[in-house]
Amino acid sequence: MMSLLSMAFRGAAKSKVSKAVLSSRSYASFTPQATFDIKTVLTREDGLKFYRTMQLMRRMELKADQLYKQKIIRGFCHLYDGQEACAVGIEAAITLDDHLITAYRAHGYTYTRGVPVKEILAELTGRRGGVAKGKGGSMHMYTKNFYGGNGIVGAQVPLGAGIALACKYRDNNQVCVALYGDGAANQGQIFETYNMAALWKLPCIFICENNRYGMGTAVERAAASTDYYKRGEFIPGLRVDGMDVLCIREATKFAADHCRSGKGPILIELQTYRYHGHSMSDPGISYRTRDEIQEVRSKSDPITLLKDRLLNNNLSSVEELKEIDVEVRKEVEEAAQFATSDPEPPLEDLCNHIYFNQPPIEVRGTNPWVKLRSTS
Repeated sequence: MMSLLSMAFRGAAKSKVSKAVLSSRSYASFTPQATFDIKTVLTREDGLKFYRTMQLMRRMELKADQLYKQKIIRGFCHLYDGQEACAVGIEAAITLDDHLITAYRAHGYTYTRGVPVKEILAELTGRRGGVAKGKGGSMHMYTKNFYGGNGIVGAQVPLGAGIALACKYRDNNQVCVALYGDGAANQGQIFETYNMAALWKLPCIFICENNRYGMGTAVERAAASTDYYKRGEFIPGLRVDGMDVLCIREATKFAADHCRSGKGPILIELQTYRYHGHSMSDPGISYRTRDEIQEVRSKSDPITLLKDRLLNNNLSSVEELKEIDVEVRKEVEEAAQFATSDPEPPLEDLCNHIYFNQPPIEVRGTNPWVKLRSTS
């Protein structure tokens, strides 16, 4: 299937050819940005895989919402429903050998990085079978080449640049994707990271998931400029439809090729939307209307957009997609059963896993140096 995808591009001209052109023309004669219509191909296999993954992520988040309201999940919990195309499109363009670090809205990326749903839900319920053994919760899930959610706003961005520096140092042709939200985009540490990444030409893809609200504040009230893709001085930027999985895939492919070719970092702004509030304590309707949420659902829902493409181009049938929906519901229900029946981690595990490996020398406080017991 061929699809037209809209993408805005802001480039930082740095090649010898560009410099030669600039020498004969003033900078003012160049347009600062351009919009492209890009054609792409969607295979039946990829389309069904994308659909299943996004549906599973949606059902997983809705189940987390239910478990939280039942007080089975406690503490912080930030849901990802509405933004599924971002995670799926990005992962479709890179490999699991590449690296990814994100903010605390991390459940979707934990799944696309290869963690089963039951381990994600079990982590949310604080069970031994959770991906972080029940000790990380919603904001702290990890697996190979996935450095989890970070509870400090924007802190994952300099960490991602550090991972990209390791990739460059090792010369392994890998890239790091560092994700953050529109709220974090105003943090000073992000601009410092842009500078270092541009100076050192790090293979880092900076991705701003602009879901239009930083907590309860609309982007227009928080930023003098909401053109987040232009924020990286001397770093090329792309603005992409964050509800279109194919557009995200093509943009991320472009960005990954840019980084792997040694041209340094690149910035992507994904214009997306979250259906739930910022966190479970936020009903999400005090600073926006129900009509606004419903309008996005009816016109731009990422799963519905992909479903329509599959059906309209004879890549699938209604019956086949319904079968996938049934399978997804069953998988999530079984995962929820595991997450509510698996035992909690034993108290003596509290001091374990402070280090990935045992330290080569005795370090005070890194081992269960005393027997712990519950007094409750």
